Amino acid sequence: MSAIKTLPGTRDILPDEIRYWQNIEEVARTILKKAAYREIRTPIFEQTSLFERGIGEATDVVGKEMYTFKDKGDRSTTLRPEGTAGVVRAFIQNSLYAAGDVQRLWYMGPMFRYERTQEGRQRQFNQIGVEVLGSANPRADVEVIAIACDILQTLGLKNLRLDLNSVGNKEDRQNYRQALIDYFTPFKSELDADSQDRLTRNPLRILDSKNERTQEIVKDAPSILEYLGDESRSHFDRVQQMLADLGISYQLNPRLVRGLDYYTYTAFEIISDDLGAQATVCGGGRYDGLVKELGGPDTAAVGWAMGMERLIILLEKLQPLPAPKLDFYLVSRGEKAEQQSVLLAQKLRSAGFSVEIDLSGSAFGKQFKRADRSGAVGCLVLGDAEAENETVQLKWLASGEQSAIGQSELLAMTDELKQKIKDKTAVETASTQTKTAVETASTQTKSASAD
Repeated sequence: MSAIKTLPGTRDILPDEIRYWQNIEEVARTILKKAAYREIRTPIFEQTSLFERGIGEATDVVGKEMYTFKDKGDRSTTLRPEGTAGVVRAFIQNSLYAAGDVQRLWYMGPMFRYERTQEGRQRQFNQIGVEVLGSANPRADVEVIAIACDILQTLGLKNLRLDLNSVGNKEDRQNYRQALIDYFTPFKSELDADSQDRLTRNPLRILDSKNERTQEIVKDAPSILEYLGDESRSHFDRVQQMLADLGISYQLNPRLVRGLDYYTYTAFEIISDDLGAQATVCGGGRYDGLVKELGGPDTAAVGWAMGMERLIILLEKLQPLPAPKLDFYLVSRGEKAEQQSVLLAQKLRSAGFSVEIDLSGSAFGKQFKRADRSGAVGCLVLGDAEAENETVQLKWLASGEQSAIGQSELLAMTDELKQKIKDKTAVETASTQTKTAVETASTQTKSASAD
């Protein structure tokens, strides 16, 4: 019988990679907390109509990519393809607007789209997103962009650029929509099949076509910026000015319309030049009409989402994360010693230490080898003699220094132990950095000599 494997477009996230996920989550959580954003968690599946009304039936997401099925109650149900619609539904259903305050919300979790898989794009993918509901002020647009930049910079990402555009209000978009129809209609037979279908249904989506001939035609298409009314232009000008005040550089991209129908006014993407074709790591904008469209009060809103998988690809390219430091690796041999090892480990963990117990039951020699590979600062050894005397051998792995100590005494000197671990870790880190610097210098010298 063959082994069961993951479905196409899904993957396991193994422990070595999880550290990158946790790093991103920790950075995002810290920065968002400082900016008074509160976490919200919505269901993974929703009524299909939520996304049909919220995202737009003419979009590729709704038309081609959603995981939709009938549940046992004969309800049309969809695995969420994005996070904003669910947050807005929760905002309405739970009357978060009743407080009258601006709601700053953020979320994190898996989304689902049936699309062609490639590096950084899976059918189950994960996003971190923010939504600010209740403010039409351009400052909200700038705040969310600044926070996104802060997160990415704190993670240490390089070679990023901010693409900025305005898609105007409903009236502007309607005028622009007609202008695109007028422009593309003479070229209809030369457009790719999808673009031909979009011509009357959603002509803005033609601007995103990857077809080579369609892209050639798109080059001379009218710009949305030519169709902005006074209100839209004023809003966009203020956004640009505040970004400049913050020292956040950007480039105007009139072809940037985003993939979902609910966007108004500001639209933006943060793009990495290190990701190839799938370059967008963060995208978002304003969506002032969505809350009303979904049955809530007329509420202005703005937000963004980051793709976690793409961020991790970039982080892995930067440099490997250091392995988490283990305080103690505990080896034991003999029934009584093994029994004591469990008790001692739990007491040390309760005191704030990280402790791994060797559960193999193998000979001491093999356990010591695993202790050396574990990355632990110290090794605790329990044998028959130690178990009988209720002592333990404490060995500092880097120096080889070893001494016997009573188990109760060990537990009573937690502060001293923590300081020793801190000091020895600092020495090891400094030694590693010095070694790396010497190796780098040596490599550079050899390279220069070769030249």
